[in-house]
Amino acid sequence: MFWGGAECASRFRLRGQDGIVLSGLRRRLAGPARGRRGSSMQQGFLPKLKSPPPSQVLLSSAAAAETEKARALLRTFSAASLLASAGLGAFCAAADHILQLPALQRHPWSRALLDNAAHAAVGLWSWALVIGLRKRSDLYQALLAGFLAAAVDLDHFFAAGSLSLQAAVSLAGRAPLHCSTLVPVLCLSLRLLMWLARLKDAWCSLPWLLFVAMATHHLRDAVRRGLWLCPLGHAPPLPYWLYLGTATTLPHLCSVLMYLSGARDVLSSKHGVAIDV
Repeated sequence: MFWGGAECASRFRLRGQDGIVLSGLRRRLAGPARGRRGSSMQQGFLPKLKSPPPSQVLLSSAAAAETEKARALLRTFSAASLLASAGLGAFCAAADHILQLPALQRHPWSRALLDNAAHAAVGLWSWALVIGLRKRSDLYQALLAGFLAAAVDLDHFFAAGSLSLQAAVSLAGRAPLHCSTLVPVLCLSLRLLMWLARLKDAWCSLPWLLFVAMATHHLRDAVRRGLWLCPLGHAPPLPYWLYLGTATTLPHLCSVLMYLSGARDVLSSKHGVAIDV
């Protein structure tokens, strides 16, 4: 059968439109499949991320802990810390100068109270340098250190067996708590009792607090009478410059020893106590 030219043209035009529609449908149907195939191929070529082994995780955490220790030790000798230590030395010198004023020599009770207050202030200041005053609990610890540093002198009245100040200051020998070899014995005994009682780790700084409180008291008294190293005897009086140097460096020494013993790590990791000199 033969068609005319116009009819042939219309039929070819329809077939061309159908072909275009069909080809568009084929491309639409093939597009998602090709996309899925391509994405699966890309996923196949991507490297799979593997979790690090436990040993590597432990090494990285240990390295981070060591880095934090190094930074904290650097802060121990920071400019602010050294300035605070210099202020402590200046306070010690000023307090000792005031106690030598002739007006106080005529009032024994006033001189004794001021001397005891100086012991408390030096103990408080020293422990504040060790622990860092960041929270209210840090202030309570510093106040406790000051109280213990002042309470050492109560053994004068115990040894005299009287509340008389004249009897307390005129003892034939030294009072028992002024024995310097007793300081490490008491601190180690306190640490042993804490371990036996299984006290919380938040109390692990208590032996160090006792050490700083008693050591600062003994150093101040050593300027006049020397250290009592029982059973070896009495050491000669400390030169004043040596006393000031020891008093200002004692908080830094205690801070470093706390790091070496692990007391600071326990406080910082388990209880959030950021100890910083």
